[in-house]
Amino acid sequence: MSAAVVDLSNKVVLVTGGARGLGGAVARAVVDGGDRVVVTDVLEEEGAATAGELGGAARFVRDDVTAESDWQAALDFTGAEFGRIDGLVNNAGISAGQLLEHETVEHFRQVVEINLVGVFIGMKTVISAMRAGGGGSVVNVSSAAGLTGLALTAGYGASKWGVRGLSKIGAVELAEARIRVNSVHPGMTYTPMTAPVGIRTGEGNYPGAPMGRVGVPEEIAAAVAFLLSDAAAYMTGAELAVDGGDDGRAAHGAVTAGRPTGPAGRMPHRFQAHPTPPGALPGSTGTSPGVRHAAEPGVPGA
Repeated sequence: MSAAVVDLSNKVVLVTGGARGLGGAVARAVVDGGDRVVVTDVLEEEGAATAGELGGAARFVRDDVTAESDWQAALDFTGAEFGRIDGLVNNAGISAGQLLEHETVEHFRQVVEINLVGVFIGMKTVISAMRAGGGGSVVNVSSAAGLTGLALTAGYGASKWGVRGLSKIGAVELAEARIRVNSVHPGMTYTPMTAPVGIRTGEGNYPGAPMGRVGVPEEIAAAVAFLLSDAAAYMTGAELAVDGGDDGRAAHGAVTAGRPTGPAGRMPHRFQAHPTPPGALPGSTGTSPGVRHAAEPGVPGA
């Protein structure tokens, strides 16, 4: 499946976590729309391969989103290769969760550092360049977990609520400079990060959700591409849920005794604890090749 083509002609977009999954789909949507893209990730081999597959309109540069120096280097690289920056997609992130009482401070801080502080640094880094270029569009990938309270998402959910709030602050502060800032909130989406925990595509494979299925990266990428485009020129500070109706889950289940339950009294799949994929959460952020700054699934516990 390919993302719906949105006209992005003559724009330059930087996509974090772009090696694969959602970030890779966004990068492809950008190129398909006639744009040029700089893919960034800590997964260097996969990131370079993705950029290579996209042809001459794409470049790759390593970017640990928690490091200001990496961000500045990525911006300088973008300017040197393409002359300017018109769009930024803050997609990089990690996703794993525990019940609040079992969450460690170390892990909570790690998730917030990558998912929220990384977004802050990215936004801060590109403002001057976008202002000098007459404006731009920032799309921050939050999550359905940034729209409601979900069990098992202490660090993840907090970080995604933070991304949502930071996007609105940026929208207000930067509107005068014609820099738009919006957030996208994916529901459960099939990516390399969710595949190891048994997520499957296709109708009927996610019965707890109103549409009965999970999303695919190209569906989220199409929404991101729209927000990057001039078709969304009057949209800023918006939060766009792309979740198959998941935000309306209250009609399908209830929360009892502090634990969410589904129609049959079972904890819905969305709230169930999932094992963290091996290497997904190394102890040293940004230094291990297993650090997951890629393929933001937009869901808790995946």
